[in-house]
Amino acid sequence: MGKKSPMGEFSARALLRKRKRIRWKDRYFKRRMLRLDVKADPLQGAPMARGIVLEKVGVESKQPNSAIRKCVRTQLIKNGKVITAFLPGDGALNVVDEHDEVIVEGIGGSRGGAMGDIPGVRWKVLSVNGVALKELVYGRKEKPMR
Repeated sequence: MGKKSPMGEFSARALLRKRKRIRWKDRYFKRRMLRLDVKADPLQGAPMARGIVLEKVGVESKQPNSAIRKCVRTQLIKNGKVITAFLPGDGALNVVDEHDEVIVEGIGGSRGGAMGDIPGVRWKVLSVNGVALKELVYGRKEKPMR
């Protein structure tokens, strides 16, 4: 029996090399390997971040809905970037004031995008001055004065 060549079409080496090349055509693989989402992300890949409220803003919802969604402009502490975060809950805007410290997280849209009818808003507020926003909205807890 003669020696087989290790470079056949289905040899492990050839399959590995081909797979390596083909994977770059997958857009999710490419974005992950080049770390594009982390580079473009104000939270720098973290699940949550702390920030300071700069101002309260109302964002108009997209068609066919008609509403003003209550949001806050927030400056992140870790890198100074300014983002717009949504305030979930009825009357949440009355709880949050300027210069409050908030914790924001992703809003849960597909691929880290915006959610529902709120255009361009990709984050939501979780807590205010260390107290969960939900507790404040329901009136179960008071916001500490700082």
